[in-house]
Amino acid sequence: MSDSDLLNALKIDRGQREDEDGPGRRWPWAVAAAIVVLAVASAAAWYMLRHHAITVQTAAAVSAATGADAGAVLQATGYVTARRQATVSAQITGTLTAVLIEEGDHVKRDQVLARLDDRGYKAALDAAAAQAAAAHALVAQYRAQLAQDQRDAARDRTLAAQGLVSNQAAEQTRTLVDTARAQLLAQQRQVVAADAAADQARVNFNYTVVRAPFGGIVTTKDAQVGEIISPLSAGGGFTRTGIGTIVDMDSLEVDVDVSETYIGRVHPDMPAEAVLDAYPDWKIPAHVIAIVPTADRGKATIKVRVALERKDPRIVPNMGVRVSFLEEQPRQPAATPAGTLVPATAIVNRAGQTLVFVVDGDRVRARAVRPAAQRYGDLRLVPTDVRSGELVVVAPPDELQDGSRITLKEPSP
Repeated sequence: MSDSDLLNALKIDRGQREDEDGPGRRWPWAVAAAIVVLAVASAAAWYMLRHHAITVQTAAAVSAATGADAGAVLQATGYVTARRQATVSAQITGTLTAVLIEEGDHVKRDQVLARLDDRGYKAALDAAAAQAAAAHALVAQYRAQLAQDQRDAARDRTLAAQGLVSNQAAEQTRTLVDTARAQLLAQQRQVVAADAAADQARVNFNYTVVRAPFGGIVTTKDAQVGEIISPLSAGGGFTRTGIGTIVDMDSLEVDVDVSETYIGRVHPDMPAEAVLDAYPDWKIPAHVIAIVPTADRGKATIKVRVALERKDPRIVPNMGVRVSFLEEQPRQPAATPAGTLVPATAIVNRAGQTLVFVVDGDRVRARAVRPAAQRYGDLRLVPTDVRSGELVVVAPPDELQDGSRITLKEPSP
């Protein structure tokens, strides 16, 4: 074999080379493309999770000096309510000519709040009064006629006894007496009816002036001059059913929902302390009025009425409040713990860290905490890292992460 034949035998066919080397050379590009796709998908998922608004429920962290009561056996949340409030309306239908109240005004009992157009009712009152006067005049007339007939009958009776007139004439005069007496009685009944009609017209006329049923503060003004007001609801929305709402601030109390599990710890006249969400450092002495004997199936709670022993202009209806039910004979208070109290369900473990999610605008920030061992009802003490008044997420969902967008769940009524 010549040298040229040996060289030709050592040559590799081009097609065979591409078949043997092709797959080995293409697989790194396929892996790289898969990695890119996964990275893009992960980034998209991260973006969606980060920018998708998650609905959460929040609670305000409270100062431990306010929320940790050594004598507290139970805590519950609720709202300030008014036991006496009224939406004042007229008892007749009419057009408003004057509205004399504004929101925030203090009013006294029987104070004039509004006036209706009274021209029609004044005319009806005048007519009824005139009819009553005419009925009284007829009574006087019939009474005089009866007196005259009685004198004539007595005279004819004497003359008949002397034989100067016939017995028939005497009987006729007696009949006139009976007739006049019946007419007088009927007219007296007419007077009663006329007086009643006049009283009714007077009452209707007085209804054109709307007065306060009790003293209090005007919280809403619902009608204006020129609008029609009626005690009955009318279709179309053109008739008002109320002028305004008055609240007796002396009747304010607190309604709280206590879990069925712990209702046995609460009883009437039990001492308590109330802390308004708006004033977390202000403790208001209180006591239990009554336990309402019915349960809420949906929430598994029972309503408890709590009286506030201190009245203050800062307390207004529908304010959020936290009530601590105290022991009958509280022990000597221990040293006030430092830090804030948050719901126990707000503390979660994620990737080996103990976290709470603090609301920051429309997002949440994961914040590492070191909760203390002691509990205060449904609350846990966080010595540091969370400030009083900050909102924390209650029972954070698994998809909630640092920086997630949130929307707040509407509170239960």
